[in-house]
Amino acid sequence: MNDDILIEKLKTGDRAAFDVLVSAHAERVLNTCFKFFQDKTDAEDISQEVFIEVFRSVKSFRGNSKLSTWIYRIAVTKCLDELKKRKRKRRFAGLAKIIHLDDVRDFIGGGKMPDSDIHEKDRLMEIMEALDTLPDNQRIAFTLSKVEGYTSKEIAEIMNTTTVAVDSLVSHAKKKTCKKLEKLLKGNI
Repeated sequence: MNDDILIEKLKTGDRAAFDVLVSAHAERVLNTCFKFFQDKTDAEDISQEVFIEVFRSVKSFRGNSKLSTWIYRIAVTKCLDELKKRKRKRRFAGLAKIIHLDDVRDFIGGGKMPDSDIHEKDRLMEIMEALDTLPDNQRIAFTLSKVEGYTSKEIAEIMNTTTVAVDSLVSHAKKKTCKKLEKLLKGNI
């Protein structure tokens, strides 16, 4: 069944069409989710949420991109939303490793600094604020590229942009993040 027919049937609530959609895309969605969480159970849970969201929002699908690209955008968004809900410690530890800031990685990973617990909490909040200042498109491109290992072409499809734009977003995000975290470290160590 081609995508146009499948989409029309999905928009009418056709359960068999939904089963066809899930069969066609389940493995890739699961793999995408697994790249974010490195845990099969978490990936399966998020994958289910992705297909629930696809079913709920298919009526708003305008066809500006391929159906598969739209589904993977939903998958990435769901994964990123879930990551935001989880402890930020893990995310920051991975980010510190990527940008080679050993002091940040050790601090966030549980290594003790000579500072008091209150000062430690303040520093963690400052690090979180530095990362949260990145525009969403930079944070998403950076996460997909540096944390999840997607290629620029894959990210461009997911974000509905060009590979040149993706490379620029990743570069700007890395520069901004490094600059802010290095400044923070120099001021507090």
